[in-house]
Amino acid sequence: MVEVWLPYNNTEVVAKVPDENFLDIIDGKEVKGVDNPTELISNSIENPVSGMKLEESAKSGDKVAIVIDDETRPSPSHLIIPCLVNKLNQLGIKDDSITIIVGSGMHSSRLDKMQDLIGEEYSKRFNVVIHDCNSKDLVYIGKTSFGTEVYINKFFANADFRILTGDIDLHYFAGYGGGRKSVLPAISGIKTIQQNHKFLLNPKARTGNLDGNIIHKDMEEAAHLAGVNFVVNVVLNPQKEVIQSFAGDMNQTFLQGVKLVDEIYKVPVGETASIVIVSPGGHPYDVDLYQSYKGVDSVLNIVKDNGIIILVAECSQGYGNEVFYEWMVKYKTIKNLERELKRKFVLGGHKAYYFMKALEKVRIILVSIIPDYYTTNVFKLHTAKSVNAALSAALRMKGKKSKILVVPHAATILPILQK
Repeated sequence: MVEVWLPYNNTEVVAKVPDENFLDIIDGKEVKGVDNPTELISNSIENPVSGMKLEESAKSGDKVAIVIDDETRPSPSHLIIPCLVNKLNQLGIKDDSITIIVGSGMHSSRLDKMQDLIGEEYSKRFNVVIHDCNSKDLVYIGKTSFGTEVYINKFFANADFRILTGDIDLHYFAGYGGGRKSVLPAISGIKTIQQNHKFLLNPKARTGNLDGNIIHKDMEEAAHLAGVNFVVNVVLNPQKEVIQSFAGDMNQTFLQGVKLVDEIYKVPVGETASIVIVSPGGHPYDVDLYQSYKGVDSVLNIVKDNGIIILVAECSQGYGNEVFYEWMVKYKTIKNLERELKRKFVLGGHKAYYFMKALEKVRIILVSIIPDYYTTNVFKLHTAKSVNAALSAALRMKGKKSKILVVPHAATILPILQK
């Protein structure tokens, strides 16, 4: 029996896979987090990969806007912000000239949660604002070559010096998170986000791909329109520890991070399996079904047609998105979903599209705390009370000799099937 521990919210559960069924554990390279991440981040700020140093570009008296990720991402803003503001203070930029913007995109965040993101001291020291994509105070800054009208947060638009922070990782339609994504969608208006995200139906808008990816190119143009001056991006290991930090010019910083992410998180796989046991990677990746889908998406190419994915995700916030739920109820076929997305893109509807597309290929057994009413009736999933109960059910469905792959951090890796 092979025992594999899978992240589940902030704890772990164990899957017990019979030796005769076990194929492999698919995970990113084991990379130890650095002993002193603060020193690493500070050094990256002092020595940017390209572009001007902060002391060559930011000056005393500048109004500075810094974008941080919201709580749905594992970015260590509590480490990055102190390093940045200490440097800005050294340059004569006072605390009251610095605004920290929570780049929540279409998510919702709360000010009383800011101490969890940046620490109690920094949440009190600075003007912290949560971006509202539906705000009437957004600033129009131009149109991309793809026709996207770019409206962004007024604090960022009106700043003299603009900084992005975050982590670089794999993303299932932007190719990668990080860099330009901290402008679009993070601090953009709803109209801008919808116009950009409609391109996700393009076959090149997929995990780990930038070549010909219109969503990525559109995001990049939007960020250039916004006038980004400096970026600090980190790369994390599967345990969410900092392994490297890059700072400086937005494009070059991003590409350096992407190169490292590819080395760690693109994982070669020798063969497909009839059953794949998946955890998105625990909190925050499994906070709801909407977020947890990323784990399913990354393994679709390594599960056989008509195979089974066992999704181990607590989903403490349920299904997580009302539009996602409504579209799963309303549209019964993938063609109807796709037609509606082309007619009028609605965020949340896209996740229903991806979900239904996955269900055309595989069956999904969900191990979570979501009531069965939703999981079976609305989302067309099988359910189980534990991962091992799900495994027993999967073996009954696919046969006792079925081969099994286990992917403990599926939201952050990309298995690459070797042809």
